[in-house]
Amino acid sequence: MTRRSYFDVLTAAVADLTTHGFDSSERLEYWEKQLRDSAEASMASTHQMQEMLRSGLTMIYRRMVESEGALKHHPGVSRFTLQKIAPRLRNELDRRIMASAQLIRLNRRQTIEKTLQRFAGWATSIPKGGTKATDKVKTKTDIAKSLRSAPFEERRVLIDQGHKLTASINEIIASDGGAIAIRWRSHWRQSGYNYRPDHKERDGKIYLIRGSWASKAGLVKRGPAGYYDEVTAVAEEPFCRCFAVYLYALRDLPEDMLTPKGKAELERVRAQIAGMT
Repeated sequence: MTRRSYFDVLTAAVADLTTHGFDSSERLEYWEKQLRDSAEASMASTHQMQEMLRSGLTMIYRRMVESEGALKHHPGVSRFTLQKIAPRLRNELDRRIMASAQLIRLNRRQTIEKTLQRFAGWATSIPKGGTKATDKVKTKTDIAKSLRSAPFEERRVLIDQGHKLTASINEIIASDGGAIAIRWRSHWRQSGYNYRPDHKERDGKIYLIRGSWASKAGLVKRGPAGYYDEVTAVAEEPFCRCFAVYLYALRDLPEDMLTPKGKAELERVRAQIAGMT
């Protein structure tokens, strides 16, 4: 027996309710079950989504770690350091895959429940004996709104989780590599990108990393932008595509972020390098 599509079931449900009206809880419960079953069947299987998720995130991991693409955001970090922390980065990949799969499952349940709520809200408003005043096309469009957008929303989740994995890998590399600050980068100039105004304002600003080796040594101080932990991190907020370029050397910081001790140390290093040439 061929299973009816969700939209066939919804068409039948709307036709039935407009004919008979909300005359019993049994009628409503019957159509809710039919709609739930057909909605679940209309979506890509959980296994398919998990495989798509695993494939996408693993590709990011391979590009950043195995192909060493992450090093372009970490000037000064060696290939040896990246290889040394690769097992930790792999654990982060596995953790992100599990968390992302759970998020997609939760989102699916919420989408179906929202669709059923819309249907029940409409159905219970129809009087016994039905009505001829219902615009069936509009009613079906309103009820199915969440389900129609589900594939697009799931793709957005996959993309967003990819940005979050990228940010997590970069943070681990920065922590082990000894980063002292980050330079914020926003895609606000990209046509069509729905950027956050406050993230646009952060573009190009340098944020000090609290507790770094340079901070503990008294070589650096809080600059105009402040500490990185005083703002939301890159990719932390939903669908944020901002990224950070991590800074590891005193020479990469503006002068107003160096203490007198830091300036003296920078001059010492520069004199040492000059003496070697």
